[in-house]
Amino acid sequence: MELALPESIIEWLTVTLGARPIEQLFATVHVSSVVGVRLSDGRSAVVKMRHEDVRRARTCLAVQLHLAESGFPCPRPLTDVTAIDNKVVHAEEWRPGGEVLRGHGPDVAEAFAGLLADLVGRTATVRFVPPLPNPLWVRWDHNGNGLWPVYDWRDMKAGEAAVPSHVIEVAQRVRNRLRNLRLPQVIGHADWETQNLRWKGSKAHAVHDWDSLAWLPEAALAGTASGAFASAEQPTLVPIDSSETFLQTYEQARGKRFTAEERQVAWAASLWLPAHNARLEALYGKVPLATEALARQAAERLALAGA
Repeated sequence: MELALPESIIEWLTVTLGARPIEQLFATVHVSSVVGVRLSDGRSAVVKMRHEDVRRARTCLAVQLHLAESGFPCPRPLTDVTAIDNKVVHAEEWRPGGEVLRGHGPDVAEAFAGLLADLVGRTATVRFVPPLPNPLWVRWDHNGNGLWPVYDWRDMKAGEAAVPSHVIEVAQRVRNRLRNLRLPQVIGHADWETQNLRWKGSKAHAVHDWDSLAWLPEAALAGTASGAFASAEQPTLVPIDSSETFLQTYEQARGKRFTAEERQVAWAASLWLPAHNARLEALYGKVPLATEALARQAAERLALAGA
């Protein structure tokens, strides 16, 4: 299979890793381009290419390296971040295998919550440059004039009228609750969905997508994950009792309870991501999974959020 890599990146890999890519193992393109390769010395590596601020990308990679070296289940970076052809590029080890853990039952919620608490506990012990700006789907504190942060996709404004009014109302109330927080911030994974994690039995095998780190209050990170952890092929929102199990387990794993304000922040954050996803469903004509989940759950979650 022909390598889905430009020659400039092939040459960089050859010099940096001391071996030339000779075989393509896989390739995916979404927000990032990800290509698995076999090298001429028999090693395997994953090359990631994306349009992003170099400084933010370096922080994300530094956090990933720290976690890998501390024993957290994530691929170990093999190179630093570099800029090639207007993209930031790095290579990391290939960590195949493991299964997707599906569902939103108590066992699944507890597994995801405990692992996120472990991650945040590890990042909290080291000083990093904050990985800003935060990913678009948790950027409720943006400085723009509109409700939503500015998106790169050119065709989104044309369909804005298609977004259901209840989705817009939820997003506005959540943004009003979250945008001026004065809580301490930590680094955590802001795309804590089952599509990005692999398990072997009850043990985590690999966590991926490290360009999705965010600098947010801990309760906001936990809250976002509490609603999204079961999302796979198309994201949605788990039932309220599943989010409650997640938050309780997270508190227990971290050894401290959220304050009353932090609890409200967690519930508010649990709504922003499904509102973001519901907006995309409307703009791109997708099945309205998040839209319908919001319609069922928003009132109770907003009450818990004090929004």
